[in-house]
Amino acid sequence: MSSTNETTQQTNSKDVIKAKNLGVSFNSRVRDDYKSLLFRMFQSKAKRAKQKKVWPLQDINFTGHQGEILGIIGSNGAGKTTLSKIISGILQEDKGTIKVDGDVTALFSFGMGFNKELTGRENVFLNGMMLGVAKEKIHYYIDDIKEFSDLEDFFDQPMKYYSSGMKARLGFSVASHFQPEILILDEALNTGDAKFSRKAAQKMKELVGRAKMVIIVTHSLRYAQRNCDRLLWLENGKVRESGDPAEIIQRYRATVPARPPRRQRNLQLEKTESEIKNNLVIKAEDLSVSFKLNTGKFWALKDVNFEINEGEVVGIIGHNGAGKSTLCKVLTKILFPDKGSIELHGETSALLGYGTGFNAQLDGKDNIYLNAMLLGIPKKKVTEKYDEIVEFSGLGKSIHKPIKDYSSGMKARLGFSIAAILKPDIFIIDEALSTGDIAFQQKASERIQDMINHAKVVIIVSHSMGFIEQVCTRAIWMEKGQVKFDGSSEEAVAKYRESQGVAKKTTIKNMKQNKEQTANNTTNVSNN
Repeated sequence: MSSTNETTQQTNSKDVIKAKNLGVSFNSRVRDDYKSLLFRMFQSKAKRAKQKKVWPLQDINFTGHQGEILGIIGSNGAGKTTLSKIISGILQEDKGTIKVDGDVTALFSFGMGFNKELTGRENVFLNGMMLGVAKEKIHYYIDDIKEFSDLEDFFDQPMKYYSSGMKARLGFSVASHFQPEILILDEALNTGDAKFSRKAAQKMKELVGRAKMVIIVTHSLRYAQRNCDRLLWLENGKVRESGDPAEIIQRYRATVPARPPRRQRNLQLEKTESEIKNNLVIKAEDLSVSFKLNTGKFWALKDVNFEINEGEVVGIIGHNGAGKSTLCKVLTKILFPDKGSIELHGETSALLGYGTGFNAQLDGKDNIYLNAMLLGIPKKKVTEKYDEIVEFSGLGKSIHKPIKDYSSGMKARLGFSIAAILKPDIFIIDEALSTGDIAFQQKASERIQDMINHAKVVIIVSHSMGFIEQVCTRAIWMEKGQVKFDGSSEEAVAKYRESQGVAKKTTIKNMKQNKEQTANNTTNVSNN
């Protein structure tokens, strides 16, 4: 069942974006930097000379309407990010046409374009000027941006101390406050906590009331159904369907392969308690980490105490800036405690963010070997497991494309596959699956569950409470650098959700009623 017809309810709306037979191609051969050039010296001449044109988007036809929130969904590598870059003018189409009536402001993943050495405040001015916003206007909105981002004192600290979620919050706050005509959010809020996600959703509804439209690229089907008027479903670089979110999501879910029956135990709390061994793997005792900020010493972690035994899958939850990523960096020995101690019994492998450690110029295959070497894994073992890594990642022929042409979801899939197949003792996942599509998240869940037979401990940092409940046997709730609660994943998630407040589900009907109320003002405001 396939259709690219626009819904009849939008026929009277003004067209803001119109794409006709749109296509874009990439050349699989890339220009090397010095590091990748040295790496390629060990490759065959045939591979170095290989060149092939690939089409991540072909024959794209769709129309974007004024006053709507348009969601774009699809599996990793379907072409979502490429389409976003064409709409925003970062990429140029190779065939077909696209007409965009309005200035586009795009926010890609973790607030790309920020300078980590500058403060949040300084980055607001930097990003504003990059968007062509007058300095006087930035001054006018700066306090509103600070308040909306909920960064408090961190607003005037260097961004190198920000978590990925804090960067996402600041990026959205900047992009949404400068009155964009067309706002594109490409996986930009995946690491946002529940409270901020609700604020962002309300802000987007306000934007379409006075601007032209908002485009959301996301793997969160629940978020898409709750906040979008219409969905565009991309598959293999083409539009598979377009229409009502509930109907599109239902058909999209139907294409996801069903989970095979599990022959081994499932990770539900009552079934795993008896299998958790009395063998200490990680012990934190009065663990404290501080940063020297402009305003003085800041304790990112303060007097943190916990023990993790072999066989546990532990979720780390909490709002942005609670100390989750700092804890992961201590566990992986990127940071060291100022006070207290951390005790580790086993080799640690961490997947931090979107394939951290990948070389953008090298292809997926070369990065498998490069990442394994960085983890200290012998080349012979990597060669033995190479086919299994590629198969699990589901990247297919894209494994031979340069990483710079990968979407954030494709990087996440490859990074997870490398670490999971090579089976570390202690496996840490810090928001690395936030951009994974629904099919890969199912596979990842199964793999994490199976890894308990091989790894000693799995630690997962995520804002996806459903994922934490489904996969983890236990959860630690962090708040302001301290342990707020430590217990079963179900109880921890329930307490955390209660502290965040019950989410108010905004239906499509309510959104349309809201837009009808502001319809009389839309034209005048837009013209002004």
